[in-house]
Amino acid sequence: MLAELWRSFVALRLVSGPLYVGLLAALVVGLAVLLAARHDRRWFTRRVPVALVAAAALVGVAQLLLVITKPFPDGLPWTVPLWTGLGFLGITLAVVGWRGQRWWRRVLAVTALVAVVLGAANGVNQVYQPFPTVAAALQLPPYDQVDARDVLTDASVSSASLADWTPPAGMPTTGALSQVTIPATTSGFPARPAWVYLPPAYLTADRPALPVWIMLGGQPGSPRDWVDGGQIAQRLDAWADAHHGLAPVVVMPDDLGGEASNPLCTDSPLGNADTYLSVDVPAWVAAHLQVDTDHADWAVGGFSYGGTCALQLATNHPDLFPTAFIASGQRAPTLGSQAQTLQAAFGGSEAAFDAVDPLHLLAAHRYPDLHAYVVVGSDDHDYLPQAQEITAALQGAGATVTTTQLPGAHSWDVSGPGFEGSIPWLAQRTGLPS
Repeated sequence: MLAELWRSFVALRLVSGPLYVGLLAALVVGLAVLLAARHDRRWFTRRVPVALVAAAALVGVAQLLLVITKPFPDGLPWTVPLWTGLGFLGITLAVVGWRGQRWWRRVLAVTALVAVVLGAANGVNQVYQPFPTVAAALQLPPYDQVDARDVLTDASVSSASLADWTPPAGMPTTGALSQVTIPATTSGFPARPAWVYLPPAYLTADRPALPVWIMLGGQPGSPRDWVDGGQIAQRLDAWADAHHGLAPVVVMPDDLGGEASNPLCTDSPLGNADTYLSVDVPAWVAAHLQVDTDHADWAVGGFSYGGTCALQLATNHPDLFPTAFIASGQRAPTLGSQAQTLQAAFGGSEAAFDAVDPLHLLAAHRYPDLHAYVVVGSDDHDYLPQAQEITAALQGAGATVTTTQLPGAHSWDVSGPGFEGSIPWLAQRTGLPS
């Protein structure tokens, strides 16, 4: 009974539904409780203003640190400092109201503070939606995670084509997720453990030669981004269920080297990300997975930084990745400014930057065999114009482009459904029956 209740709880959505509303209400009630901690005039004329000023100062300091350290190139939407400020306000109200309180009022204040912090944190989560469920926020093992040793085993590859392959009796009804280590043998890139999705058809003794999709997360982020924010296993399990267990093998490697790192998806003093993704990852796939070895049936995709990275890999290595899924990607790799990008990663050389920059490559070369699927949110005011520029550049280079806009801004609420909508297109491009 308790186990069933726990499973139901961790499956609750944080970005919509009753729990989201409840956390929002808890924030409001919590702030009201902290504001009503005292009823004397001094409280409202002195201490509450001090708390407000302190919370505003904390937000200002946090914003200044972001400007100085530049952990990611994009500015934050105004809603992030708003939610952060409400969380800081809860903390400062609890601090200025702590002294001289009875024990039960202190317990009430702590309870209210927890409600405020949780509500504010989920408000920030709502902006990009990287953690759509309680399980994702707690980083619990995915529902279908299995030990890599149980699934990354040698098996015979069926001689039948994907169209003729017949599911054997006893085939699993869902795929499996495994966390794996992909060594940076050639690149030396400081990669974190990757994730792999293996569809039901792969989990059979006579598995078909399935295509490989490389999926990359955003920055800041982790290789688990597509598991949590993108809900990739659930989306591909649904596809496989309607297609005799057939779906791609999806590899989700580290494209950053650290939560807030930004190696620009290229080889530079910031890390050899390009060599890791174009050499080490394919070599690991060839050595450990029984899949379609024809790179004409491979695809690369990603969201935000990962979408930019997918475009870079497709234009720098079209023989490896002739199909690209680009969700809310930038027009070019960047650390925030051209000068900073050139200095940190390219020794100040514009020519070195141009040699790997997708738009320069698309302007200089023809890509008649490249196919791209571009997704962006209709309210994504920063990335929508960039998506349009990327689309025009791809078309100008002879590539085939499919574009779609979905309601929403720069979040997994766009890229996840956008990926789901692209699955039939990606399946057709990589040889899966549709």
